[in-house]
Order: sequence, then structure tokens, then C-alpha cells
Amino acid sequence: MTIVREFQYLENEEIYTRVVLEGILEAKTSVWIATANVKDLRIKEGKKYVSVIKKFRRLCEKGMEVRILHSGIPSELFLRDFRKYELYKQKNFSMRRCLRVHLKCVVIDGEHLFIGSPNLTGAGVGAKSANRRNFEIGILTDNSELIKNVSRLFVKIWEGKMCESCGRKTICYAPLEEPS
Repeated sequence: MTIVREFQYLENEEIYTRVVLEGILEAKTSVWIATANVKDLRIKEGKKYVSVIKKFRRLCEKGMEVRILHSGIPSELFLRDFRKYELYKQKNFSMRRCLRVHLKCVVIDGEHLFIGSPNLTGAGVGAKSANRRNFEIGILTDNSELIKNVSRLFVKIWEGKMCESCGRKTICYAPLEEPS
């Protein structure tokens, strides 16, 4: 990922280019994603589009850690590709569900952070055409203090430290469940 120098405003297709192509797919050590919704997301590969799951598997095979923290049940297409590419077998991949997650962010290598409106979906951050995608905005930053704060919150949720005082325990039927 190229240098950001504090903050860069992104919108629409810029999010796909800067965050997905130049960020997630070029990460060196880790990608942590927080999103409310997880749906099928296609990435341009040559003349065709492939599932982000296929790309995540390749990153994990290179030894990179990929974490997805989400709240909704993943879409059928996402789960189909999740099983097809056997992402659940990758030791560097993990995905956890918490009903209260609504934040949308991507932490790349602990050095870059995207905070914005899009979910991990084709319409949000995917390569959909301009007339089919959502209108989205966000900020890309290399501000170390902000990255540290967001990463700390991500870890607190990820490790279940927020479960202790959660007011939704009675309806949380599977705290921090992981798909299989």
C-alpha cells in the first residue's frame, strides 16, 4: 500500500481500488475486517471475477492472518465459496460473529486503517459497476494512534471481553461463533 500521510478521503470505486486491491490483496502480515454484513464479494482477476474467499485462501497460504468480525449471517453465495475453497481449514483464517458488531473497518498489517460506511459486500467494497454499487465513503489512514485504538476495540470484541457486560446476552444464542 502506498503512503497515506495521515488521512485520505475515499469514495465509491476508490474504496475498491485503495482498500481491496492495494490494501487487502497486497497485505504482508495481516488483515482484520469488521463489518455488519458479509456477502459475496467478487474481485477482478484478469478478464473474470473471482470470490474474495479464493483471494483470502491465497493470502492465508502465504502465511498471512485474515480475521473477519461480523454480525449478520453470511450470504448463501459467500458460504458456498467458503466451503468450496475450504477456507475454514486454513490455520491463518478466522471469522467470528457478534450480534452487536456494526463497525466497518479494515486494519492492514497494523499500519493502515480504513474506516467507512461499506460492509464487506459487492455493493459496498466490490467491483460492481458504478450504476449498481452503493454510494460509500471512508477514510484511509496511517495514523498510529487511531490504528491502535481501533485495533484495541477489535481485539476486545474478538476475544469476548465485551461479552461480560453485554446487554444482549439473552438473545445471543452463539457468542462469537465461528463458521465451519
